Amino acid sequence: NTDFHFLHFPLKTFINAIKYYTEALELNPSNAIYYSNRSLAYLRTECYGYALGDATRALELDKNYIKGYYRRATSNMALGKFKAALKDYETVVRVRPNDKDAKMKYQECNKIVKQKAFERAIASDELKRSVVDSLDIENMTIEDDYAGPKLEDGKVTLKFMKDLMAWFKDQKKLHRKCAYQVNTEEITICGDTHGQYYDLLNIFELNGLPSITNPYLFNGDFVDRGSFSVEVILTLFGFKLLYPEHFHLLRGNHETDNMNQMYGFEGEVKAKYTAQMFQLFSEVFQWLPLAQCINSKVLVMHGGLFSEDGVTLEDIRKIDRNRQPPDSGPMCDLLWSDPQPQDGRSVSNKRGVSCQFGPDVTERFLEQNKLQYIVRSHEVKAEGYEVTHSGKCITVFSAPNYCDQMGNKGAYIHLRGSDLKPEFHQFTAVPHPDVKPMAYANSLMQLGMM
Repeated sequence: NTDFHFLHFPLKTFINAIKYYTEALELNPSNAIYYSNRSLAYLRTECYGYALGDATRALELDKNYIKGYYRRATSNMALGKFKAALKDYETVVRVRPNDKDAKMKYQECNKIVKQKAFERAIASDELKRSVVDSLDIENMTIEDDYAGPKLEDGKVTLKFMKDLMAWFKDQKKLHRKCAYQVNTEEITICGDTHGQYYDLLNIFELNGLPSITNPYLFNGDFVDRGSFSVEVILTLFGFKLLYPEHFHLLRGNHETDNMNQMYGFEGEVKAKYTAQMFQLFSEVFQWLPLAQCINSKVLVMHGGLFSEDGVTLEDIRKIDRNRQPPDSGPMCDLLWSDPQPQDGRSVSNKRGVSCQFGPDVTERFLEQNKLQYIVRSHEVKAEGYEVTHSGKCITVFSAPNYCDQMGNKGAYIHLRGSDLKPEFHQFTAVPHPDVKPMAYANSLMQLGMM
């Protein structure tokens, strides 16, 4: 099966595959197999909207092409469209009843659809009771043989944070009582870290630990994909408690239930702690800010700007963020949108959600809100950062060698002085224990041989 070999290529190879299949389709635009294979390449490069479009086109050309249904189902799963995915998995299982992989994916998808339906059925309009209300943290016992870090009188201290990072580095687990308790002149902005704990430690090694005189802002997507997401988020939450005014965390599109269910964080938390612990993380994620304005000059958000003109900083402040993000609107755009080189806006076929915005959109937004530039993350960059829109849109990504395959550098940014001129610092990946990325991800995201 050619797909089996295709799946084991490095991710950089898929970028070339997209190029070659695009050239092939220009010569033979009615070839369903080319569309299906390009769909797979798009899936591997996380362009799920494009993947969905190609799989759909393959089926328009050949409604009996089973791999097309498989690709479209996988694309819809990645986009959180579980009912649509289930319909295609049903088709595959009906045609290939002895295909074990297809049957497993159908059953897993069906389970998710039923779970979502159950959650909607029991949802109440009343204020949802917090997980915290059901916890008796005070009476949780720390066993005598636990030798790990402990909070001092329930408070996070610098000693606790240093002990915690060393404990996690040795792949040891923080006691659940402590885990529940945890749940300037210059500032350092970091982009996506995606569960790459040992690269996070390297940032602190290179740039110094957070402190009142060394503040940080982490720009979302702390979890998922990398298999040390629990260690990353507990470390970041710990520093937030230690330095609440000098350590800042913004929400990314992966601090959401749908993403966590598919890309590993939910599975990891359940494996290392409990389902209840994941529910608590989910609640906390909903309270994370969506954007931060630095010195009334620089706006930082995970994704980017908006599908419509006229959005002000006051509009952003008024967003009801304590929820799972909708499929459209300002909250969705802040988490999901991307810049594009040409003026105007376009539908984000790449993401399958939100929009892409051009230099003129950035210029108008900055002018209306009296800002100098924006900093965002959300996209892997070969050099760890990218400056576009005439210097007014900066992307920073802090997960080097993303998913152990991309070969990219990581970067962080220093903003200094009254002019907040950005200084870029690059770094490369460091070794980590032999636990592969996506080890805790939903089995539906482990692309099969179809």
